[in-house]
Amino acid sequence: MMRDTEKTIGNLIDKVSVSIISSVDNDGFPNSKAMLPPRKREGIKYIYLTTNTSSMRVKQYLDNPKACVYFYDKRFFRGIMLKGTMEVLEDSESKEMIWRDGDELYYPGGVTDPDYCVLKFTAQSGRYYSNFKSEDLIIE
Repeated sequence: MMRDTEKTIGNLIDKVSVSIISSVDNDGFPNSKAMLPPRKREGIKYIYLTTNTSSMRVKQYLDNPKACVYFYDKRFFRGIMLKGTMEVLEDSESKEMIWRDGDELYYPGGVTDPDYCVLKFTAQSGRYYSNFKSEDLIIE
C-alpha cells in the first residue's frame, strides 16, 4: 500500500465523529453498530475503541473475532472499510492507555470499572473509496 494512501486514510479516521463497527452473530450474519471515534490508532493497522464489557458486541467478538470497521467523510463522500479481527482487552494497561477524563459518565467505576473494556481492531485488508473509484488494500 502506498504511504500517501495510508496517511490520507489515517487523517480521515482522525476526523470522524462516528465509527461503524461490525461483528458476526451466532447465525453468521453481520451486525453493525455506530460508536464513538477511536481513542487511539497505530497507523491504520491497529485501532482502539472503548465499550461496555457487558455489551452484545463483546460477546460476539469473543465468540468470533472476525470484524469490520468503517469510517466515512460525508463532506467529500469518501470512506474506508477495514476487515480484520477484534480483541477484547480487559487488562489495566490497555484500559489506562485510552481512558479519558469524562469517561466516568459511561463507566461510573472509573478505569477499573468491570463494565469497561478496550476493543483492539487489527486490520488485514480494506477497501478505500474516493473520487468515484475504489482501491483494495492489503494492510501490513
